[in-house]
Amino acid sequence: MSTLSDSEIYVQKMLFEFQDEKYKEFHCKLIPNVNKENVIGVRTPQLRTFAKKFSKDSLSADFLKKLPHRYYEENNLHGLLIETIKDFDMAIYELDRFLPYVDNWATCDIIRPKIFKKHLPELLIKIKDWINSADTYTVRFGIEMLMSFYLDSEFKPQYLKLAAEVKSDEYYVNMMIAWFFATALAKQYDEAIKYIENKKLPKWVHNKSVQKATESYRITDGQKLYLRSLKIK
Repeated sequence: MSTLSDSEIYVQKMLFEFQDEKYKEFHCKLIPNVNKENVIGVRTPQLRTFAKKFSKDSLSADFLKKLPHRYYEENNLHGLLIETIKDFDMAIYELDRFLPYVDNWATCDIIRPKIFKKHLPELLIKIKDWINSADTYTVRFGIEMLMSFYLDSEFKPQYLKLAAEVKSDEYYVNMMIAWFFATALAKQYDEAIKYIENKKLPKWVHNKSVQKATESYRITDGQKLYLRSLKIK
């Protein structure tokens, strides 16, 4: 077994100081594909606070170099540290190093680099690479970035097509596609509804998109009634 670096020793020490055993038991049920032995049990707000502080420590740069990590919370910390990177190209570089090691939806979904908002044209090019990856959570991350940054003022109808064309047998990819379309129905209803009316999505994704949309407070009662009528039996 390889010797831990100073940064890893420090991070693990701090994470175990934050440990909440009851939270660990609860959270492990949400990430069933992660080995319980690799979960410490640290609440996300506490992890975010630590990440913000640790990002200013010289040890953080060394920690980012150390892949793979042993603990789930180390991976989440890694993702949160990438969020703090202020250089777009460096953020992309670190993501491309890290994403192949992501093995669950929660670690994937915690990452949302702030610098992306200032580089949307370049980010879109990278998203197209990610969604064509062979790695489940790299694809999920790409769709999530499309959902997070391109369904508001930057929206174009072709972004819906980009997500709809992702074909996968992976549950966590299909769930993200459904989440994307449910969000699109809330934000860009007139364009997104066409994909439901014309049944352009696989049956499971179609029905899950309808379900998630009808659970949203951002969808009107009339829209919910119509969406339910479009569910595929």
